[in-house]
Amino acid sequence: MDRENTCIACEGTGMLADDEGWQYRCSVCSGTGEFHIGATQSTKVMSVDENNRLLD
Repeated sequence: MDRENTCIACEGTGMLADDEGWQYRCSVCSGTGEFHIGATQSTKVMSVDENNRLLD
């Protein structure tokens, strides 16, 4: 993977974890591990529970 296009949110793994260890797909790169500057992506409000865990 090209270091220049590596997603800095998940460090190229495609997965993120919260402070309790729950893992979920990176919402910045959509789980691919790559992020291209200038790519147009829409943002969306995600549902969370009372502990701010994502509800998929």
